[in-house]
Amino acid sequence: MKNPFGSLITAMITPFDGNLKVDYDKVSEIALFLLDKASEGLVVSGTTGESPSLTAEEKINIFRTVVEAVGGKIKVIAGTGGNSTREALEMSCRAEETGVDGLMLVTPYYNKPPQEGLYRHFKSVAEAVSLPVMLYNVPGRTGVNMTAETCLRLAEIDNIVAVKEASGNIEQITHICAGAPPGFAVYSGDDIMTLPILSVGGVGVVSIASHLAGPKIKEMIDAFFTGKVDDAVKIHQFLAPLFNALFMTTNPVPLKEALRLMEIDSGNLRLPLSSLPPEMSKNLAALLVKYGLLT
Repeated sequence: MKNPFGSLITAMITPFDGNLKVDYDKVSEIALFLLDKASEGLVVSGTTGESPSLTAEEKINIFRTVVEAVGGKIKVIAGTGGNSTREALEMSCRAEETGVDGLMLVTPYYNKPPQEGLYRHFKSVAEAVSLPVMLYNVPGRTGVNMTAETCLRLAEIDNIVAVKEASGNIEQITHICAGAPPGFAVYSGDDIMTLPILSVGGVGVVSIASHLAGPKIKEMIDAFFTGKVDDAVKIHQFLAPLFNALFMTTNPVPLKEALRLMEIDSGNLRLPLSSLPPEMSKNLAALLVKYGLLT
């Protein structure tokens, strides 16, 4: 399978200032920081970017800021999905005008559409734009699972080129990899599942841990694809505690705290998310020390 956006994509945080307004200077800084840490693509305004608490105008301004900051050196994928087809379509069309390289569309949440509704939703948005589209299946957050059959139906649409799979269902993911048409790529949507998904036909990961360990994650992926599977397994085992720590509570709460501890301050979280409790922060700091990320 081809990897249209690179093998290591980072789901980028959104930095806020002291008044919880988007800090666009820091948006640029973090985009360049991730470019320097082995990321080949950035998902902007996804779950990790606190997209549910961003306004439409903030999202568009963030897309423009990141595109300008990276200057074509890295793929920029705009998170434009939602649970209203009309709004997702409008946001996707607006995002295309900002110069992003692709779109990521999450399965509609809360309204729990049937599989035919999912198919029509994604098809409607994809046909309204010319950009390549990555689907995003994360039933733990949305309350609905996009089946392998629906994903493969959608993969036949020319500009739907990838899926970020975070169902945790390796059987389903294997089915997608086995049945995907040429050029359709399957990405892990969960750091801890990256190596297992590579082993059944995936091409890479949309990562949050790459904020902290991007080069090591890229080394693991490259090792797997160059036949050094034992090396890839050792790196996976080494990174597993870090992967798990970043999900000790809701993403991106631990990630933002880790960056704060490392003096890469991205500001607080917007409600309804809240800061990491002190005991969890203490445990996280101890783990960062073990990884050499904090002294």
